[in-house]
Amino acid sequence: QAQLVESGGGLVQPGGSLRLSCAASGSIANIYLMAWYRQAPGKQRELVARITTSGTTRYADAVKGRFTISRDNGNNTVHLQMNSLKAEDTAVYYCNVNSIVRAYWGQGTQVTVSS
Repeated sequence: QAQLVESGGGLVQPGGSLRLSCAASGSIANIYLMAWYRQAPGKQRELVARITTSGTTRYADAVKGRFTISRDNGNNTVHLQMNSLKAEDTAVYYCNVNSIVRAYWGQGTQVTVSS
């Protein structure tokens, strides 16, 4: 069974950048949507950005202009480039991959923005 493996989280100062990556450890067929969500302490999980197979993207208002989602369809990999990070971006970030059969979730990677 395929699993999602995330990488790239960590501690960064305000204004800094991080790049998250998510790769499937096994084959996932018929993917139509890949996305990143995040969950801050005491808050509900929220959509950060998503991208379709054709490359259409959508971003949460809070990250527009700062974050960029991209994908490599051949490798079933999705990335999230995060620039101009703010303290309020601190959260656990989750990778999400949707096929026509089911949704897959990564284990989450911590992003902490602090001076």
